[in-house]
Amino acid sequence: MNVSFFASPTITFYMARMFLVRFAAVLAALVIVLMALDLLGESGDILAHPGNGDAQLWLYITLRTPQIIARFLPFAALLATLITFVTLNQNSEIISMKAAGISAHQILAPLVVASLGVAIVSFVFNERVVARATATLTAWQNADYGPIPRDRGIVGNVWVRDGDDLIHAVTAHGRGARAGLDRVTIYDRNGGRLIAIIEGARAVQAAGGWRIANAMRFDVAKGATTRLPTFDFGKGVTPDRFTLASVEPASKSLLQLRTAIADLEAAGRPTGPLRAGLWHKLSGPLSAVLMPLLAAVAAFGLARSGHLFIRAVIGMALGFAYFVADNFALAMGNLGAYPPSLAAWAPFLLFLLIGETVLIRTEE
Repeated sequence: MNVSFFASPTITFYMARMFLVRFAAVLAALVIVLMALDLLGESGDILAHPGNGDAQLWLYITLRTPQIIARFLPFAALLATLITFVTLNQNSEIISMKAAGISAHQILAPLVVASLGVAIVSFVFNERVVARATATLTAWQNADYGPIPRDRGIVGNVWVRDGDDLIHAVTAHGRGARAGLDRVTIYDRNGGRLIAIIEGARAVQAAGGWRIANAMRFDVAKGATTRLPTFDFGKGVTPDRFTLASVEPASKSLLQLRTAIADLEAAGRPTGPLRAGLWHKLSGPLSAVLMPLLAAVAAFGLARSGHLFIRAVIGMALGFAYFVADNFALAMGNLGAYPPSLAAWAPFLLFLLIGETVLIRTEE
């Protein structure tokens, strides 16, 4: 029996190419269909903003497409693996390989290596494209599809409580002494009762707090609006409470998320959910490597026995069970029920063992 990792260069190239071609086709089909459905749901909100038109619809497509690719790439790997294995099985190519002394692991090896390449490309794509697109799209949506802020390092839709008062900023940007707030609204309250609403276009740090120039104050009791040259608020409210008030792992790269976690820890803020998201940035792309192993049940067994469809369904069920377990573990990590590393890596390791056990017990 051939004991090398790959059966032969010819078989390796043939199977890897077959998988990658089907993977690209399935991913493209998923992205086109899902992007069309998503655009149907969002086009009304985009065009509702004055001045928006076809250019803004195309802009939404360019920002949303990377998110769809990142989310459904593992699904595309699963479906492509099933299609590849079913095709090989129907054409009796798997039987020919096994008759030549090629083991089940050697049959899977080309697809595993190809999936590893897909996982590496996925990780780089998430870091370089998806994180930036997500941050920009989130800021655009928080601005009701108005003009996109130029600063990409922004946090959108920030709420901070200062005593009884509530402070809302559409966007917060910068760090430390350079932090600033845009489109600020302060809800001045006393004992839970709203006294006044103060609005301003921009707030900067001043006198140990924050200052708005040319602010508008609405007195709730009098129902009157007055203009204030300056308005100071948030005495003692540090910039990190705005800039780190809503850290979304999906909108930050790995290094940016590590920096945000370090800043939050320095400020004494909990970071468990963010650490789960940090680990998931590594385990998420690697899920593509699991798909050949989970879908391998469709590769073996006689096609003429009539059980090929059932085997394909079992392979698809194993793949989708992994995604369910992965989302569940990540949700438990966000709630603090699971440790961050366990939430990110437990489903991957569990289904790696399940897939390997099924393969060994049934084929090896």
